[in-house]
Amino acid sequence: MENTKTPNIQIDGKTFPLSDLGDNAKAQVQNLAIVDAEIKRLQTLIGIATAAQQSFIAALRTELNKPSA
Repeated sequence: MENTKTPNIQIDGKTFPLSDLGDNAKAQVQNLAIVDAEIKRLQTLIGIATAAQQSFIAALRTELNKPSA
């Protein structure tokens, strides 16, 4: 016999089985999943941009510290 666990969502300290939610609530859960994925993607891009920014600053610092020709 399979031991399947019903997926739940927790909001404001209360746990709700997804199977008990209405269509509108399920749509909002799906919207939250999409937004969470987008936030994660954007945080990754911010990390990449921040690393590039630091590299550009280091390159500029090197250029500015070169002796004048």
